[in-house]
Amino acid sequence: MRTLGRHFIVGYSSFPEVAVLAEKGFVAGIYVTKHNIVGSSVDRLKEEISALQEKRRIAGLPPLIIAADQEGGIVSHLAPPLTRLPALSTLASVKPDLRAEKAEAFGRTHGQELAAIGINLNLAPVLDLRPELKRNRFDFNTLIGQRAISDDPAVVIDIARAYVSGLESSGVGAAVKHFPGLGRVRADTHHFSADLDTSLDELEASDWIPFRKVLAGSKAQLMIGHVTLTSVDPDRPASHSKRIVDGIIRKRWNYQGVVMTDDLVMGAIYQRNVCTAVTEALNAGVDLLLVAFDGAQFYRIYTCAMAALAEERLDATMLSESEMRLKGAFAAD
Repeated sequence: MRTLGRHFIVGYSSFPEVAVLAEKGFVAGIYVTKHNIVGSSVDRLKEEISALQEKRRIAGLPPLIIAADQEGGIVSHLAPPLTRLPALSTLASVKPDLRAEKAEAFGRTHGQELAAIGINLNLAPVLDLRPELKRNRFDFNTLIGQRAISDDPAVVIDIARAYVSGLESSGVGAAVKHFPGLGRVRADTHHFSADLDTSLDELEASDWIPFRKVLAGSKAQLMIGHVTLTSVDPDRPASHSKRIVDGIIRKRWNYQGVVMTDDLVMGAIYQRNVCTAVTEALNAGVDLLLVAFDGAQFYRIYTCAMAALAEERLDATMLSESEMRLKGAFAAD
């Protein structure tokens, strides 16, 4: 049980319930958001996180990963009471000699405030290229046009690198998102399956440059989305495609850091077979499975993983390599 628990981050509404999951080793981390804050202060959330970490210490388990979405702009799930900063895209028009400085300051502000509560992983920044305004999109929740930094890879790199540096200087890790990119797709993966039909060569020459550069120049982790990259694996989203995770990210890019899924409680996954997605993700070399929006779905998803383990449908080598990556990434926490 504890072996599989290392691969899950879960959102929660009930503190007593998530405390049991944390203490028994069923999860590696928790995801906190607006509904976990009571009133106008983060004091209670800070106390809860501290209590969970103490339970882990007593149980002889590694410290919990404590994750949040604090990008700035429209995705600032803990602001208020934390400082509401503008989106990183507002820095794209700033003179080059100043924008990196300002982006790093944004990262330090987020990092210091998150670390003060006990949060050690920020699911930011967004590295997707900003979509063309003329593109017809069914984008109800992702709103990537408002969250993407720029349509220029060089500007994205400049701002994102500095922002990540600011986070890391405060002891908070970054998870860059949403590989392979949402800017070119029409559908919102919160609700629908979404295909990315762009060729591999074009993506490598444009959309993926920020991912490769920021990952290479930092300790950032990589969040992989539920977009189907049709030129590589037309049968499943990238989040559980071995051709993409192992073939491109691990072998072609030689990225050996932590890879996590976007929230599994999304239409792009639930319209398919969630048990298949969980099994394929672990076998592809995904390290962390995120169950954020509806933490109650964790039980169903965890049961899928346990059944796959019992039936010997999980790749033991992939699990072992993943556990080593996780141990190395969070050893200092």
